[in-house]
Amino acid sequence: MTVPRAASPRSRLPPPPPDAVAVELQIPFCDVDPLEVAWYGHYPRYVDQARTALLRSRRLDNDDCRALGVFFMVSESFLHHASALRYGDRVRVSAWFVEVENRLKVAFQLRNLGSGAIAAEGWLALVTVRVGGGLCLETPAEVLERVRGE
Repeated sequence: MTVPRAASPRSRLPPPPPDAVAVELQIPFCDVDPLEVAWYGHYPRYVDQARTALLRSRRLDNDDCRALGVFFMVSESFLHHASALRYGDRVRVSAWFVEVENRLKVAFQLRNLGSGAIAAEGWLALVTVRVGGGLCLETPAEVLERVRGE
């Protein structure tokens, strides 16, 4: 018989920096199983809401990117689950850039606002592609300016 461990407030990543962008959400009934635990496959959708908010804050939403002649594709992702989210839990999902020169690497953290525990954390890497085709081996200057807030 295994004894359940308490959720750890410790993180594998540094805490979100002051310029991180966060969204808050509540786990809906349609996302949980019969035990009222959020299915792990929904976590990327929660992360995507924060990623979208981060890109919007830098004027890099879909229409902005089209105007620049680029779009982003996810090339890698990593998600570490630390504690369960349950029906009705309020969650803060924070996202921030940790790498920008060759790709946009976005770190994220999901924190349960009720317990204070980190529910999940990880990162995803976005590569830049020109609308006409062709992978950008470096993040284009016009994208870097917006990422850096210039």
